[in-house]
Amino acid sequence: MLIDSHCHLDDHQFDPDRAQVLERARHAGVTLALAIGSGDGPPDLEAAIRLADAVPWIYATVGIHPHDASRADPAALENLQQLCSHPRVLAVGEIGLDYHYDQSPRDAQREVFLAQLEIAHRAGKPVVIHTRDAWRDTIDLLASHWNGSGIMHCFGGDYSQAVEALDLGLHISFAGILTFPKATGLREVAAKLPLARILVETDSPYLAPVPHRGKRNEPAFVVETVRALAQARGIPEQEAAAATTANFRSLFQLRSLPPAGKLEN
Repeated sequence: MLIDSHCHLDDHQFDPDRAQVLERARHAGVTLALAIGSGDGPPDLEAAIRLADAVPWIYATVGIHPHDASRADPAALENLQQLCSHPRVLAVGEIGLDYHYDQSPRDAQREVFLAQLEIAHRAGKPVVIHTRDAWRDTIDLLASHWNGSGIMHCFGGDYSQAVEALDLGLHISFAGILTFPKATGLREVAAKLPLARILVETDSPYLAPVPHRGKRNEPAFVVETVRALAQARGIPEQEAAAATTANFRSLFQLRSLPPAGKLEN
């Protein structure tokens, strides 16, 4: 039993064969996937909800990615607040800061990040955090404006950074990077963290793990990240899978797993 805690199933790369992608995920043991709802950005914030409404084992987030912060007008934020009440929405995300690409001005990114933290607080939802080349600002804003739970998605930092995130109440989610040959330091981090605070994800269609590097990533490949996590910690793969599944269910208070479903056009 596996859970992909972060995947972009609405991505256009999946348009030709989305149903087959989901079938392969189920065959690989994926019992639940969290579809990230940033989509193409405002005004459409319902990309993941449409999938979650069609497939019983998919849940959704809603959020405005830092790349799209300059498009987050008051109407978009109001819509986001309303969408948080949808029964398939588990979290607000992915939200945060991205100073690597700077596709939106940094002031706008920080402003929209804070606005979405407030929306998540009012809705009582966890957050899914994106941070790239912006660690210090991300942590400082969370420390001063967030006291809830959430996920530090696609973690690629060092142990001290991981501890900072844990101290803020966040779970650490590892993606396919954990399988990369040069990611020795990241595997050392994964070995030292409390297993009860670790999740796994694909971030598909991006960051395909070994042995699929260079290909389109998909939820079925989360098994490779679980395998790398188990090897790093010296535990059986089944134990790593069971723990990360239980961690996700506990974080989002999911008492039972959803049934299998089929994608409807």
